[in-house]
Amino acid sequence: MKKQLTIALVAHDKRKVDMVEWSIHNAALLSKHHLVCTGTTGSLIRKAFEEKGIEAEITCMHSGPMGGDAEIAAMVVRKEIDLAIFLIDDLNPQPHEADIQMLLRQCRVHNIPIACNRYSADLMITSTLWDSDDYVPTDPKYVAFNRDEFIKEAE
Repeated sequence: MKKQLTIALVAHDKRKVDMVEWSIHNAALLSKHHLVCTGTTGSLIRKAFEEKGIEAEITCMHSGPMGGDAEIAAMVVRKEIDLAIFLIDDLNPQPHEADIQMLLRQCRVHNIPIACNRYSADLMITSTLWDSDDYVPTDPKYVAFNRDEFIKEAE
């Protein structure tokens, strides 16, 4: 990747170990980009990178329950995030579920790629599209769809 990206990293408590491991595994690539993290996740990644002697630009927002998810969602709306990795704990209820859903929704509405597991994160972060001059993501289209007219045209 030649272009510097701003990558959001968010992980629920029971997924933080996964996020730190994933970040260390991808540290050579991540260290070339600006990382924006919720507070605790960012602190853990920063500490792990420092212990490994890895320099990286990491900005920590508030913790998720204290508004960090909302802060990152606002950055998504302003097109300040290029990619989001959000390792979600789907097995336990979260007290700030509304903020979580808001962040996910804003990524979808504003066409920001978001990975919610390590496999999709690996696929997204290694995509050659990041460096393609020919590829320009199109804005989502929210238009009315008339099923009856579609069926008539297809016949």
